[in-house]
Amino acid sequence: MAPRKNAKGGGGNSSSSSSSSSSSPSSCTSGGSSSPGARRETKHGGHKNGRKGGLSGSSFFTWFMVIALLGVWTSVAVVWFDLVDYEEVLGKLGIYDADGDGDFDVDDAKVLLGLKERSAPKPTVPPEEAEPYPWLQDQVLEGPGPQNIEDEVQEQVQSLLDETVYAEHGEDLHQEQDGPAGELQPEDGVFAGSDVDDRYEPVGTGAVHEETEDSYHVEETASPAYSRDMEDMIHEQENPDSSEPVVDDAGRTYQEADDVTYQEYDEQAFGPSENEGTETSDNAVDDSNTILEEVHVPPAEEQREVPPETNKKTDDPEKKEKVKKKKPKLLNKFDKTIKAELDAAEKLRKRGKIEEAMHVFEELVQKYPQSPRARYGKAKCEDDLAEKKRSNEILRRAIKTYQEAASLPDVPADLVKLSLKRRSDRQQFLGHMRGSLLTLQKLVQLFPDDTSLKNDLGVGYLLIGDNDSAKKVYEEVLNATPNDGFAKVHYGFILKAQNKIAESIPYLKEGIESGDPGTDDGRFYFHLGDAMQRVGNKEAYKWYELGHQRGHFASVWQRSLYNVHGLKAQPWWTPKETGYMELVKSLERNWKLIRDEGLAVMDRAQGLFLPEDENLREKGDWNQFTLWQQGRKNENACKGAPKTCSLLDKFPETTGCRRGQIKYSVMQPGTHVWPHTGPTNCRLRMHLGLVIPKEGCKIRCANETRTWEEGKVLIFDDSFEHEVWQDATSFRLIFIVDVWHPELTPHQRRSLPAI
Repeated sequence: MAPRKNAKGGGGNSSSSSSSSSSSPSSCTSGGSSSPGARRETKHGGHKNGRKGGLSGSSFFTWFMVIALLGVWTSVAVVWFDLVDYEEVLGKLGIYDADGDGDFDVDDAKVLLGLKERSAPKPTVPPEEAEPYPWLQDQVLEGPGPQNIEDEVQEQVQSLLDETVYAEHGEDLHQEQDGPAGELQPEDGVFAGSDVDDRYEPVGTGAVHEETEDSYHVEETASPAYSRDMEDMIHEQENPDSSEPVVDDAGRTYQEADDVTYQEYDEQAFGPSENEGTETSDNAVDDSNTILEEVHVPPAEEQREVPPETNKKTDDPEKKEKVKKKKPKLLNKFDKTIKAELDAAEKLRKRGKIEEAMHVFEELVQKYPQSPRARYGKAKCEDDLAEKKRSNEILRRAIKTYQEAASLPDVPADLVKLSLKRRSDRQQFLGHMRGSLLTLQKLVQLFPDDTSLKNDLGVGYLLIGDNDSAKKVYEEVLNATPNDGFAKVHYGFILKAQNKIAESIPYLKEGIESGDPGTDDGRFYFHLGDAMQRVGNKEAYKWYELGHQRGHFASVWQRSLYNVHGLKAQPWWTPKETGYMELVKSLERNWKLIRDEGLAVMDRAQGLFLPEDENLREKGDWNQFTLWQQGRKNENACKGAPKTCSLLDKFPETTGCRRGQIKYSVMQPGTHVWPHTGPTNCRLRMHLGLVIPKEGCKIRCANETRTWEEGKVLIFDDSFEHEVWQDATSFRLIFIVDVWHPELTPHQRRSLPAI
């Protein structure tokens, strides 16, 4: 009988001998069968009955792909339909936070395994839970909730008050005036005192402070991203070399001073202007639509306003290592439970979606009224929005919300400090110096061991002209920490303002040499050199040179602190070089008229000529009678010299020069004016000789000395060092006319703030 084929058509499993029709199937196991059927069956792994013995390679791959695709689509479905709340899962891991950094990570695992010591938690302030600060409770809202975990964001405990730098030379404060004198500012709440003393009062007849080098004024220095919001500086534990603000032992933070300017708008001025200090105006500022815009000027731009800068960085590697400290704790236990929601809102703010973030934080505040972190986030959004929309009204809301955040129950100490520091800074920004001072006083009461807060309090006193109180604060700081460089330079500044010249020198010198943040400031080099000059110390120019090398001065001779880069700089000018030939000709043609009106005022008994009181004289008698100050005409003074004022009205380059004056200057025999510099390179100064003794009167500018002539105009740049001697036997009378630097653009002349 012929061999039977299997059902699949493969070769039969017969032996080499002829097979019978037996019912028992043949099970040839010979591996030497060479029949084609046997080879095919072996290849396909089939059995003799036609069934496969396992999966083929292609079938296995097919099933693998099916399973893989199912896994992928399952994952997509989980994410797409939000089947798992990962933020909630990660947030719950926070309960295992053992090292106090606000999340669960490798360090926490080490603590739990006993490989690392547990860090001691920082107590919240005040220790009694659920008790709001009694001095901040006017806006406290009641609400449920447990509280404490910190944000992973590196919050800076020190406010931007460290950006505050101080202007001398009589720069007035451009402060917001909202409400009648003595009225409490609404945002100041319980802190608010009358800011009436902060406001500008019109200059009386001849009452001019042209270069009051010992006055203290605030200046706003900020980065292009609105002072580089403190929260936006992330402390990455896994990236310790990341660019973050430096925090010193006292919690004080400093940022690198960016090369920025502030642009003051004709109808939109938000507190301080031009990055060179807040200036005063006798016109009220409309809060609803005015705010300062911060403008980052590219280095390629030729002419840009550059203020004196405070060095806010630490170049010493050892100091950098020392000042990197632990992250502040900003969230309480309840905020830990809503950390995912807070983080989501904060991400929106940091991505620049301010309005959206504001809406989310407002919802969180309504939902969790006793969440300090939600309230603080709302304040930060209002702060950012005020910058974006240039609105003082929104900024006042932010100031109020910062207060609310600090006043809630169970607020972490770091959040209290951060909120009130920022509140104080924003109050200063609006010109509310007394309200800011009250906030700083409360901060010092709450944190009496924080030296940086005491240093800031001293600055607060200086900003309102209370040098005696500031002196006491810095004496207290130096008694506790004798090597505090910041306290030393400020204490030296105060001593010099009190005319204790020799005593001021070691404090200024040692403070600058300390290299502490806030000490590498042009003002301190300026005052140190000036003090040394007055005691005959030849090292003065060494410090001027060092200040020049460090970028504080344009040159050793030109030491003005409020400058526009790119302007032509030379000590002496000719009328043709200025381009103001018509003004010069008019002055020289009418010099006798101008002289006669000046002499007539001198002959009167009303005392219209007032003494120079800016501590510029070594000896003698020097008086001035001012017609224009900061671009404002003194109508009362012009009644004494009507023809002269009428003559000058035709020349806006001088009457509109808001960085200068127009005035008579009379100097008696035996007078010597110390070497000094004006505050800005934005003006030139004309001297018209009216009554000039034949000999004994001279003026030096830089390294060239000249004399006056009656009826002739001398022109010099008073941002260069100049000095005056009057050794004649009779008085000297000149007429001083300041003009804009000829290279300033029309826009700059309109927008530069007054000095």
